[in-house]
Amino acid sequence: MNKKILKYAKDEGWTLTHDVDALAFAAEETANSCDVEPMSVIKFMLGDIPLVGHYTHSYGFHTREGRAIREFFSTKYNEYE
Repeated sequence: MNKKILKYAKDEGWTLTHDVDALAFAAEETANSCDVEPMSVIKFMLGDIPLVGHYTHSYGFHTREGRAIREFFSTKYNEYE
């Protein structure tokens, strides 16, 4: 998972300043909770790409569901040790 995250960031031209292990952990936890693929969660969190099967965006803004998913991800990211 870590290599996929690093490749995604590199392909987008980004330099990650976040802990890749914590990103992977939070993505997997969030994916399990939302029944989606972990890389979809990474793309939602880092690239703001809507999650398929979830109402995460409306007129370019995050919906209540999108904000809840982001909050869950953030909590899991911060729990990682």
